[in-house]
Amino acid sequence: MYRQLRPLLFALDAERAHGLAMAALRLPLPSAPAPDPILAQRQFGLDFASPVGLAAGFDKNGEVVHRVGALGFGFAELGTLTPRPQAGNPRPRIFRLVEDGGIINRLGFNNGGQAAACARLGRRGKPEKLVIGINIGANKDTEDRIADYEEGVRAMSPHADYLTVNISSPNTPGLRALQDRGALDALLGRVMAARAGDGPPILLKVAPDLEPADIDDIAELALLHRIDGLIVSNTTISRPATLHAPNATESGGLSGAPLHDLALARLRDFRQRLGDRLPLIGVGGISNAQQAYARIRAGASLIQLYSALVYEGPYLPARINAGLADLLRRDGFTSITEAVGADAP
Repeated sequence: MYRQLRPLLFALDAERAHGLAMAALRLPLPSAPAPDPILAQRQFGLDFASPVGLAAGFDKNGEVVHRVGALGFGFAELGTLTPRPQAGNPRPRIFRLVEDGGIINRLGFNNGGQAAACARLGRRGKPEKLVIGINIGANKDTEDRIADYEEGVRAMSPHADYLTVNISSPNTPGLRALQDRGALDALLGRVMAARAGDGPPILLKVAPDLEPADIDDIAELALLHRIDGLIVSNTTISRPATLHAPNATESGGLSGAPLHDLALARLRDFRQRLGDRLPLIGVGGISNAQQAYARIRAGASLIQLYSALVYEGPYLPARINAGLADLLRRDGFTSITEAVGADAP
């Protein structure tokens, strides 16, 4: 059915089509089959029925995140949420690269702010059998960006199963500078101190556009500050020479199929430096079970997707779940945890 609807959706502005997708999730939906038990695992103190998660950016304000479990997701990450509401960058700011299976966005952390999200999440409560992450960021015009992350940790901790510190979006000027060693050391120190003793796990989301020295520094500081995991990776500012879509020259972060190889390479880099000392979440260009399985064998305990939903439809996570279970059994694994890092040194 989605393949029949897709041309109609693609005839609309990308942001308007996204609004229709959000509205559809408020309707009664048929539930996908429960994930195969072989996919269940426990990471950073949380139980995941499926390793397939919804990446941040789809539900920025926590309006429908509680509904996505019906599609087969084992976890979902809302946000990015900033302390104060902000409109983001001018429209148009989302561009489909249909010929390449990609998307460019320059949204700029558009969201309704953390206070409104807290009120909404407080009324609804946490859904059962769906792990909820909250992705936090800094306001564009703030003078002390690290203070914004501290505020985000304190405000959103009561509503999150885990928190993600997003310093890797390319659409907030200067934000990626927080990945530099000195700034990252200060950030992680203050963020971890802001978390209460029984607060949720804290993950760090990094960019794919990193040099080897940056990867070394991030890996070292992640262990030093005892964060709970890394999300590898965000969108890229690079533009592969293979792109053919007319919109390929738009500014912003590139996601979807063109990001696949770069994101997989960064995951392998972090696995090589960290081994199994820190859980990794693989993100970027995953659109089928084979690609998800390759990311797991490369060292990801969990994976996330978003752009692929635009091209493959809302029940993609259920199809990936079924395919992953088949691939694990084909290769003789009795649990997904046995496959994590199977191809890593």
